[in-house]
Amino acid sequence: MPAGTELPAAVSCDPADVDLSVTLGRLRLPNPVLVASGTFGYAREMASLVDLGRLGGILPKTVTATPREGNAPWRTVETPAGMLNAIGLDNDGADAFLLHHLPYLASVGAPIVVSVAGRTHEEFVGLTRRFAEADPAIRPAAVELNLSCPNVSGGVDFGSDPSRCEAVVREAVAAADLPVLAKLTPNVTSIPVMARAAEAGGADAITLINTVLGMGVDWRKRRPLLANVVGGLSGPAIKPIALRCVWQASQAVRTPIVGVGGVATIDDTMEFLVAGASAVQLGTVNFYRPTAAAAVLEALPAALASLGAKRVADVVGTLATDT
Repeated sequence: MPAGTELPAAVSCDPADVDLSVTLGRLRLPNPVLVASGTFGYAREMASLVDLGRLGGILPKTVTATPREGNAPWRTVETPAGMLNAIGLDNDGADAFLLHHLPYLASVGAPIVVSVAGRTHEEFVGLTRRFAEADPAIRPAAVELNLSCPNVSGGVDFGSDPSRCEAVVREAVAAADLPVLAKLTPNVTSIPVMARAAEAGGADAITLINTVLGMGVDWRKRRPLLANVVGGLSGPAIKPIALRCVWQASQAVRTPIVGVGGVATIDDTMEFLVAGASAVQLGTVNFYRPTAAAAVLEALPAALASLGAKRVADVVGTLATDT
């Protein structure tokens, strides 16, 4: 919202009249509440706790072209208001994912957004094409390019170099007719520069943020707590950073933004929406309160209605920053 624009007085409406559907480029979702890659397993693990079909979208663990064992332990460390992880994208590879996991995911009733990571442009493009060419019965709704994992060699190269980011997004978009989301890192000098690169490449949406680079230390042993030494900080501790990144990107691009980073409650969700996100992903909270996404979804219509909004888009980017 331009500085100086006055918001109309909020007139509460009936929560039952609120339309929760959102559109992210070519991707249409039933609601803006998604669960983030790497925090929800392959959804089977959560099926007894969450009505999976109600979610706006599910992002299973990031998939790579070939199996990865990930980093050596310890790979996770609890921190005040969050956690550090250096998992290293351990997964069974694309073949196993297509054979064993995607058929189940396709049956749960929620849109599936497959997170992919590659060491090269060709791997990102090849993975995107493979999922676009999957059997229509299991074809995902979209692909999210994980351009920003800090825990693997070269993991942030595509998300920290604007020219490489633009090129890999453009090639992935051109390779398939699936919507493409670009997940970016906060560990850069300028969020607007990277967001504009993803937009120039044709991304349907930009996901902000991935984890913030950090480390833990055992001072008594004088050793790092993570075998990888450094890892990605996530959880409530990074929410202010994520909000800042979402707001900065929303001022720089017209491409829809998916906010992620410390989202755990309805208040968090609404903060991201008014800051400029069109949807959110809940991540670390799934480890300690796996029903959080369902609770947010339950509370969302009333929260939107309290602002007089009849659809999610009515509140997106309405943050008034003038004094």
